[in-house]
Amino acid sequence: MKRALVLTAVLAGFLSGDRILAFCGFYVGKADSRLFNKASQVALVRDGDHTVLTMANDFQGELQEFALVVPVPTFIERRQIAVVDKALLDHLDAFTAPRLVEYFDDDPCRPKLEGFDMMLRSAAPPAAAALRRDRGVTSEATYTVGEYDILILSARQSGGLETWLIENGYKIPRGAASILGSYIKQQMRFFVARVNVKEQKKLGFNFLRPLQVSFDSPKFMLPIRLGTVNANGTQDLFVFALSRKGRVETTNYRTVRIPTGMDLPLFVKGEFKQFYTAMFDEQVRAEDMRVVVLEHAWDMGWCDPCSADPLSPEELTRLGVTGQGVTPFISRLHVRYDAQHFPEDLVFQETADRQNFQGRYVLRHPWTGQATCEQAYHYRASLSARQEKEAQNLAHLTGWNVDQVRRKIGGAKVQGAASAEPAWYERVRAAVWTE
Repeated sequence: MKRALVLTAVLAGFLSGDRILAFCGFYVGKADSRLFNKASQVALVRDGDHTVLTMANDFQGELQEFALVVPVPTFIERRQIAVVDKALLDHLDAFTAPRLVEYFDDDPCRPKLEGFDMMLRSAAPPAAAALRRDRGVTSEATYTVGEYDILILSARQSGGLETWLIENGYKIPRGAASILGSYIKQQMRFFVARVNVKEQKKLGFNFLRPLQVSFDSPKFMLPIRLGTVNANGTQDLFVFALSRKGRVETTNYRTVRIPTGMDLPLFVKGEFKQFYTAMFDEQVRAEDMRVVVLEHAWDMGWCDPCSADPLSPEELTRLGVTGQGVTPFISRLHVRYDAQHFPEDLVFQETADRQNFQGRYVLRHPWTGQATCEQAYHYRASLSARQEKEAQNLAHLTGWNVDQVRRKIGGAKVQGAASAEPAWYERVRAAVWTE
């Protein structure tokens, strides 16, 4: 039984720069798209009306049953189509993924270099088949690109297009006709791809590589409605938007930022996947699944902390970035959607906001050395309150029961906190040490 996997998309873009390593803290984990089932990735570079769209699918099944139907605003020539390395999107995913970092408290008895940390942190970054009968469908072009057979179709009415696709071996899910009709009214064409198994074997691939399409259009939007027709439940979509100007957001749905910057219990290090998926579920639930979530917005020239190097100029060129002297700004947008909550295609706009933002969660390891000053006792006395705040943060973000979180981290006890109040003789020594 053949199945049509229907996906569509559009986002924005540009390039370059050297890596700056994070001054302090250690990157220990990331919440990349592999944490989520039924997750597709889309990257788009846009310069004026020029758009380069790269699509990676999470199709599961026999490859001969794969088909991709994408509404496009204009006729597509062979030279506008490419097959690219999945590693490009994986690199975008890794660079922009929300991350977990850990810090180790300083010895409270050791003098700090006031302002040094702030100075470093504020340093500026470097700059196919023939028609059987006339259904009002025109096959405008056929191409074989890599392991894909490509058709460029136009149609006069949705019923004819639906019938044509069925007659030519494409399984169209119920409900597709009305959505196809809305794109036909907009005079859009349809980019249809299916796997050429012989070509794939000849090329030596056993997986689907991303397809890339370049075109000109004043529309800055992502047609996702076809993707809801044959979906079994909700889907997750990751949009990597590269822009000359700054952050990209949606105009017909609210764009909200993922909560960030919270201190969490140390045990989250071993359960980051469970934590992040639970937190994302909770944020989506609180917004009735009617928002687009911003997980990362950053200048492509640097990172802090770095979960992956920024993309090289060569990688960005392969994604469609052109031009010199412009450092692109990347926005990572995460959408969980279905037909009920997302009845419209996504419409985007570029903003001039270049403020850096990332989903970032912090683990702080207590200092456990020997007390040699009065400040050490005050520091240890503060650890129980800090640990309680971490438990509250975790429960609030995920919806987990705070009492269960407390039990998991050992209640209010922190290593070294039991002796927070020094004995009288220790106070005497501390007084001597400070003289």
